[in-house]
Amino acid sequence: MIVFSLIGLLIVGGGVMWYAQGELMPSNGNEVETAKNSHGAQGAVSGAVTEEDLETFEEEGKNPFGETIPADKLSEDNVKDYIHGMSHQKVKAKKKWYFYEMHPERITWLLESLDQVELKHEDVYKRILQKWQAGNFDTVDDDHNAIWNLNNGTVGKATGILSPEEEKKFVEKNK
Repeated sequence: MIVFSLIGLLIVGGGVMWYAQGELMPSNGNEVETAKNSHGAQGAVSGAVTEEDLETFEEEGKNPFGETIPADKLSEDNVKDYIHGMSHQKVKAKKKWYFYEMHPERITWLLESLDQVELKHEDVYKRILQKWQAGNFDTVDDDHNAIWNLNNGTVGKATGILSPEEEKKFVEKNK
């Protein structure tokens, strides 16, 4: 009887450990969790984008992020989410909730859009986007965390920058 009780405890304990490992252990930052960003877009919907995708978005009256929000109607949350989602392809973080591929057209569109709206943290967004437009990603983890802090982030702070190989793998995995 004692043997069967011990075997039962080992089975239950092993199941609990297996569950905890999957749920509580930090990821390697190469997965995108399915969740909604702050303006309701489902995570990883846009993922990687092709030139054909961008043309289709335009034909359908959508912005380069695949949403129907026009440049002159962007909110603070929209801009934060777009920048934050793009930064995910370049940063190491335990959790990444959604992903937008960083694309020159998206960066340019956001920069031009900032001239059409008044936002509280416009200077932060412009500084980040202008660096990215110039191809400077040396502090992309700090850029991510600047937006993360504006969002009062508690999980998913960037802890470094992905190598080119890691970035390529991330984009491929999250297409």
